[in-house]
Amino acid sequence: MSAARTHRRGPTLADVARVAGVSGQTVSRTVTGAETVRPETRERVLRAMEELGYSPNRAARALRNGHYGTIGLLAHDFLRTGEALTTDAILNAARIEDYTVTLLTVPTAKAGDWVPAAARLQHQTVDGLIIIRAEGGSADRIALPPRFPVAVSDSRATGLYPCVVANEAESMRSAVVHLLELGHRTVHHIAGPSDSEPARLRTLGWKGALDHVGAEVPRPFVGDWTVESGYKAGEVLARDPEVTAVVCANDEMALGLMAALSAAGRDVPGDVSVVGFDDIALSRFANPALTTVRQDFQRMGSELVRLVLDQVRGTAQDGTPHVVVPATLIVRDSTAPPAHRP
Repeated sequence: MSAARTHRRGPTLADVARVAGVSGQTVSRTVTGAETVRPETRERVLRAMEELGYSPNRAARALRNGHYGTIGLLAHDFLRTGEALTTDAILNAARIEDYTVTLLTVPTAKAGDWVPAAARLQHQTVDGLIIIRAEGGSADRIALPPRFPVAVSDSRATGLYPCVVANEAESMRSAVVHLLELGHRTVHHIAGPSDSEPARLRTLGWKGALDHVGAEVPRPFVGDWTVESGYKAGEVLARDPEVTAVVCANDEMALGLMAALSAAGRDVPGDVSVVGFDDIALSRFANPALTTVRQDFQRMGSELVRLVLDQVRGTAQDGTPHVVVPATLIVRDSTAPPAHRP
């Protein structure tokens, strides 16, 4: 067979065996990591693999040191703001460590979909796994092999796996306190989906702040993180003259709310003060600029990567780490004292 034809079809196991001067069975045992291959034979096979380009450099490196240089990343929806910003931070942190990231999307938020998805990713060439918010499921149902490196961005995984979370409840509480200190007697809430753990914690912070001062706790509107759901809730809130302040579980819903208030002739912040959550790039360019809670997604991504690689490299501390990343209230132009007290 001509060399040109061999190049077109790519090198085979037999080609590696020929160049290394060993049998095909020996090459196969080397690739699978069998301990019966003598070290000098193993090195000869690896050199032949690299010379022929039989396997990616990453696989060859894995055969040498047991690491593939890849982290698996599992999430339900990479397009949502939280997942997208966390993923970007993970990619940046992994790049600094000379690691690549393999993405796997869970098709739905149903609990049953997370288990096979996690199992599929384990069998790929990854050194560890990061899970972003196992919404619809529970972290304790995602069975992983013993000592498999993993980090989870979900507070329900606390004590089960190394975990990195934002201080959701306390951050939302600070937003509500800001509005109460401006003079608003109560604060309405547009919440995230009922099956979302971050949404639950943010609602808990909102309610806790109102309960602490004995303020009325209005019935929250339940949105789905989208601008549209914020707009729909805003159409209802705009008709109630007693509504003077609203906190939203994310910035998109807050922007939808402000659009609905404007369409109804309600001024922000003259008639209604609005606070968002996340501090997406668009928030400071809104009209008026949106007061919001800024999450440190870059630090969250860096911590998740660090926790996984500590396990991969054998440098992890004893116990199950739980890292809480603080958030910051960013006060802009969408909040002000109420024009009148209801």
